[in-house]
Amino acid sequence: MSLIPSDLTPVLQATLQKGLGPQRWQRPVWVDHLPPCNSACPAGENIQAWLEHARVGEFEAAWRTLVADNPMPAAHGRACYHPCETHCNRRDLDEPVLIHAVERFLGDLASEKGWTVPTGPDTGKRVLIVGAGPAGLSCAWHLRRMGHAVEIRDAMSEPGGMLHYGIPAYRLPRAELMAEIERIAAMGVTMTMNTTVDDLERDMAEGGFDACFVAIGTQAGNHLDIPAVDGRKMVDAVRLFEDIETGRAPSVGRVVGVVGGGNTAMDAARTAKRLGAEEAILIYRRDRAHMRADPYEADEAFFEGVRAKWLNAPVRFGNEGVTIEAIELDEDGSLRPTGELETLPVDTLVLALGQHAETEFLHRIDDIAFARDDSVLVDATMMTGRAGVFAGGDLIGGARTMTAATGHGKKAARAIDARLKGGTYAPGEKAPPVDFDMLNLPHFLDAGRSQMSALPLQARDGFAEVVAGISEREARYEADRCLSCGNCFECDNCFAACPEQAVIKLGKGKKYTVDLNLCTGCAVCYDQCPCHAIEMETEPVGPEDAVRPARFKVRP
Repeated sequence: MSLIPSDLTPVLQATLQKGLGPQRWQRPVWVDHLPPCNSACPAGENIQAWLEHARVGEFEAAWRTLVADNPMPAAHGRACYHPCETHCNRRDLDEPVLIHAVERFLGDLASEKGWTVPTGPDTGKRVLIVGAGPAGLSCAWHLRRMGHAVEIRDAMSEPGGMLHYGIPAYRLPRAELMAEIERIAAMGVTMTMNTTVDDLERDMAEGGFDACFVAIGTQAGNHLDIPAVDGRKMVDAVRLFEDIETGRAPSVGRVVGVVGGGNTAMDAARTAKRLGAEEAILIYRRDRAHMRADPYEADEAFFEGVRAKWLNAPVRFGNEGVTIEAIELDEDGSLRPTGELETLPVDTLVLALGQHAETEFLHRIDDIAFARDDSVLVDATMMTGRAGVFAGGDLIGGARTMTAATGHGKKAARAIDARLKGGTYAPGEKAPPVDFDMLNLPHFLDAGRSQMSALPLQARDGFAEVVAGISEREARYEADRCLSCGNCFECDNCFAACPEQAVIKLGKGKKYTVDLNLCTGCAVCYDQCPCHAIEMETEPVGPEDAVRPARFKVRP
């Protein structure tokens, strides 16, 4: 046997490892993901895009990008519960971006500067909108931008719907609200107030309307089925807010009870204190951990002195006050009355038990169908069973918020526009989402969230706005805190990191491309990208690739 090895040459492992050697097996591609703030916004705002404009001080461009989806940023920046911030990836780094404050800043600045948007060329088509709330106003805004004639009819004396009659002025001042509504009217939207629509098909025919969007909201308060006698007042919260807005603010007495655990209940309790009540007591059948109110709204109510009787339900209301029964909450979430009674000497009992729509006029149209809760059923394009009649907002159920209604109005406008042009609205596919774990955060430093100032407790005795806005400097700072999740913001990390100088800058706003004659597929650009705007794509293999492998050239 020979003692001489057949081959003494060591194998160079580098030439056998995937990704090394003379042939590329993957290449970088720049992609656009759906950031969580955009995904969570019920109005469908491109939040990341308008934050980028605000970051560099392009405030008018930021506002125009924003109102392409939502015509009332000043109102939403104040009264929306900003789920965009709840889902902001930055919350896992330090604190969410203060998105709603930047939105409010842009809305207020637009009103101050008098910014407007042009309407589209006249199409000769007419659309009737029933309801001047957020859904109806949003739909009108978008339809006018498309060139359609729009008339809004509403039973109330002022437009705004629940924005005007359901949200107290200390959260949403009327001057700022009306400035944005007046901008919508100035686009040529006819607003016919103090007008109740009770025969929709007749009104459409007589007005020569080609389509209709019904967005009447849910302005009728739900009632409580308990024994009650005269001597003390029992009112629903919606009617209370309406009376205040129309100059008929009632005397509520010294102690006010509020039944409910949602945001309306918090507003009702805080309003009662402003009407002179010494005590405002929430009565809720569950505990605080299970209440429906936004935590911030509840915190504000309790800061202002509102008390709560958790795990209690009213059983009788009379001259002596409201009698409540203690409730036990079982582990499975079910409620069990205990028979333990207590009487609270309240002078007024406010019911904040939700609202419902008054849909009698729609029940007279055979083709319109309703769910068990009397909400209107619509298809994917927001159209009811009656061709040409669309519906949205609180009327169709779901998340009954001002921002969801605004999103419904936009979607309905696009569907109506498509129908009037002889087509069917089909939204495009959404980009893939990007979550916190996909980001390369060592590139970012901690940057604390700005703090919005608020009126001190002793100054909250009227309906003046409680929370102040932020400055231009703070707006740019907050916009700069955005991580640009999933979308390239041209930081040049990939350009600087590429060892082959294969990444090519295309100019401001045009991002990058890659020279495939130089790229080795090493993925250094992918590893350096802070916002996961680059994916590594497997090198395509086709007939031409089988003949000509994807090799790369050597620099001269």
